[in-house]
Amino acid sequence: MEDPDKKTEVVLLACGSFNPITNMHLRLFELAKDYFHETGKYKVIKGIISPVGDAYKKKGLISAHHRVTMAKLATKNSDWVEVDDWESSQSEWLETLKVLRYHHQQLLSPDPTNSLQNAVPLTKPGRKRKQEPNRHDPVKKKNQSPDIKSVPQVKLLCGSDMLESFGIPNLWKLEDITEIVENHGLVCISRAGNSVQKFIYESDILWRHKNNIHLVEEWITNDISSTKIRRALRRGQSIRYLVPDVVQAYIEKNNLYSPESEDRNAGVVLAPLQKHASDSKN
Repeated sequence: MEDPDKKTEVVLLACGSFNPITNMHLRLFELAKDYFHETGKYKVIKGIISPVGDAYKKKGLISAHHRVTMAKLATKNSDWVEVDDWESSQSEWLETLKVLRYHHQQLLSPDPTNSLQNAVPLTKPGRKRKQEPNRHDPVKKKNQSPDIKSVPQVKLLCGSDMLESFGIPNLWKLEDITEIVENHGLVCISRAGNSVQKFIYESDILWRHKNNIHLVEEWITNDISSTKIRRALRRGQSIRYLVPDVVQAYIEKNNLYSPESEDRNAGVVLAPLQKHASDSKN
């Protein structure tokens, strides 16, 4: 019999550019953790920051090496948020769903030899796996069931801008959005009075899985963004107290952001737009 007091373990995964990482990025994790713990049903055991790779081709995106290093510096003193460089080390851009699958797979079997090929969906609705010879399903189910139940849930942590980006044509595949909200779940931090609920209402996919979308209202407003920080740096303005001091020192030491760096990838089509647009033609 299941223990009614047993809490569901959750791993929070944040994907994005982190160009650079800001205090607001770190606050998202704290807000989400407070929310889950206040429900009394969940226990957040880990937070993961996964910077996107250079192949994303976003305008102004500096080297993944620098972005990962800054994120590691920013989380050095955290006892539960860490940085994972698997996504950023890939030669090609990866859909967020594949990153979620990868981290779920890591929880199933934390094997450093795990690859993208092992990052399979949690379930494949409507499809049955091919029967393997000499496979004894009843025994396998009996042995594995307790382990599967104890695997923490990996939920995608994001801001309202990412959630609303689901509506941008060719940026996301509909089947990816479906699998993210159905099999993993979203934790969306939104400002009080934001229109995120309206956006969910207007999307059939999101509405169908609204119980797996956790909306966390951010009552202490914070308008820090990486874009505004890069703008301040280009203009020679202070960014102190907007990013961790160690991140500011690293930026200054390596002279990371300039008008030249902001023009990087200018005129290049964003990787997901390019990939999904070409997929739709085939």
